[in-house]
Amino acid sequence: MIQEIITYKRIVSNLENLMNESPFKKNYIIEKTGIPSPTFYRKLKAQSFTPDEILQIAKIISPEENYMLELKADIEQGKRDIKNGDFITHEEVLAELKRKNFI
Repeated sequence: MIQEIITYKRIVSNLENLMNESPFKKNYIIEKTGIPSPTFYRKLKAQSFTPDEILQIAKIISPEENYMLELKADIEQGKRDIKNGDFITHEEVLAELKRKNFI
């Protein structure tokens, strides 16, 4: 647990550099997070973003990593669905599409 806290503190203290190195401008990040601009810059200076805000910013400045994490989570959910029998067959999908006059 201590190592995770140290890593988190390092990320917080390096957040501005990470944003500066990203291809996204701060105005874009501000717009996407919905944090008012004065509040964003105050929090950036004071290094007082909440963990949820930092996660939100990280997802914006690292979209590929975020996509991969979401994809892995979706795959795991799919595996659980199959294991639990929570799925429909291809034939059932086609029958439903025909019923709704999509094909």
